[in-house]
Parts: sequence; structure tokens; C-alpha cells
Amino acid sequence: MININSKVFIAGHNGMLGSSIFRELKKKGYKNIITINKKKLDLRNQNAVRMFFKKKKPDAVIIAAAKVGGIKANIHYPANFINDNLQIQTNIISSSHSNNVKKLILFGSSCIYPKSIKKPIKESQIMSGVLESTNESYAIAKIAGIKMIESFNRQYNTNYLCLMPCNLFGPNDNYDTKNSHFLPALIKKIYSASKKKGKNKVVKLWGTGKPKREVLHVDEVANACEFFLKKKIKKTIINIGSPIEMTIKNYASLIRKKIDPKVLIKFNNDKKLDGVMRKKLNLSLANSYGWKSKMNFMRVLDEVIEDYINTHR
Repeated sequence: MININSKVFIAGHNGMLGSSIFRELKKKGYKNIITINKKKLDLRNQNAVRMFFKKKKPDAVIIAAAKVGGIKANIHYPANFINDNLQIQTNIISSSHSNNVKKLILFGSSCIYPKSIKKPIKESQIMSGVLESTNESYAIAKIAGIKMIESFNRQYNTNYLCLMPCNLFGPNDNYDTKNSHFLPALIKKIYSASKKKGKNKVVKLWGTGKPKREVLHVDEVANACEFFLKKKIKKTIINIGSPIEMTIKNYASLIRKKIDPKVLIKFNNDKKLDGVMRKKLNLSLANSYGWKSKMNFMRVLDEVIEDYINTHR
């Protein structure tokens, strides 16, 4: 079993999720964490990944590296999303097996599930319907990774696992308004509007504001990762989420209240930018193993907003 003395490779340790997992493992006392900058190792390069694994011989691997982005990025760059993610996952999973990695965790996303299914979404509902077209390329790449892990577990009796988190936010997030996820985009846009004077304090947001989204602080997911890293799990997919679910409009109103109540919010009402109307995850499987979110949403949202403002004054 994996313990604090095991060699653990975090792929993507500089990203929001990877850096949170790195902090969590350090906090828990892990002594042999392996990381490498993407400039030194292109995870899309199969031979380079093979050589890296042959040299480092990790006991456990966490795949937090991925090509990710918001709805517009997914619409405009579908080839990048499917190509990069397929290469990263395939190279790491195959090299893990070749080097006898004891435990592997792949991170996906709630977007792997069909757009029109019963909510909250159970893990068994994967591939039971049509995907949301706006992020189909990313979702298909992640589904391929899940099926690859499922196949390795079945054929080779490996102990590989896929964790499917809801929308994440927290330290080291991406605040590029064209490529970020909705929560950091709301924080950035509303804060920018708050800096304007008088009647110019207007923020224009995409879509109708009606879709509901479940959110979770990234440190909670890092905690789940460390929790499941040490467990032998028979299932291939486990949803990781929280009780917090609101409409985009309600999140925007809450953030405006915290930053500047004088900001006027306007949605462009383009339904094509709404995406799936609801993606709430069923968390009963994670709960049955003993993991549950302890997030205080208002507190961590305050911390994230304060961090962004202090960084972007």
C-alpha cells in the first residue's frame, strides 16, 4: 500500500489542482514527491515519458496534468483538447503499467457525463447518452482515459482509479477571461467593473445565467486524492463534489455583493454559451468509502476573492 515513504509522481504539479495536491502531500508528511517542469518533460512525448518513468520508478502516479479551459476555449480549440489530453493520459498510464506503478489516480471532470440524464449524476451513467457539444472533445479524451484505466484494471489487476470532480476554484487558478472556468471569470470581471467610476460599473457576462453549477475548493479535492491514494478501490470512477450548487446568476450576485454591490450585472442571453443546464454529482460512492467535503464555502470564497484582489491591485 502507498504510504508517506512511497515515491509519488505528481504530473502537472504547477497547475491549480497539482499544486494543491503537492501542498496536501507535503502537509501529510510524504517524503518522496516527484515533480518535473513541463519545459523539461513534455508529457505528450511518448519516448520522453517512458525514459522518465524508467529512471524515476515511482510507486504511485497522480495525473493532474491536462489541457483545460472554459466553454469558449473548448468551442474554439477542440483539436487541442482532444489531442493533448489523449497523449498525456496514454503516455502516463502505459508507462505506469510498464514500470509496475502500484497506484494511479487520473482526474477527469463532471463534463464526461451526458447532458440529458437524471441528476444527481451517478458514476454508472457514463456513456449513457449524448455529450454536451461545447466540450465534447475534452470529455471524449477523458472518457478514453477512464476506459483505458478500466481495461488495465480488468486485464492486469492494476489498482488505478479515476476521480471526477465538479467545478473547482482556489489558489493558483486561471483568471484568463477567455479560457478560465466560470467562477474565476466572475471574480475577475466583477472586480474589473468595480474599479470603474459612476454608471460605468457594468459587467457583461456570457449566457443567460440560468445554468446551475456545483463548486468545490481545490484543497478539498487534494484531500480526496490523498485519501483514496491509500485505499484499495474496486470501482474505477468516483465522483468528488460538494453540497454547494447555485445558478451562475446567483454566484455572480454573491460575488458582486462581496466585491462591490454597486456593480450592475448584465447577461448577453446567448444560450449557446450556457452549456449543460445542470451537472450535480451524486456523491454517495465517495461518502460510502468515508470521504466527504468539509468545505465552508463562504469562508473559502472570501479567501479566494481577497487573494485575487491583493494580487491584482
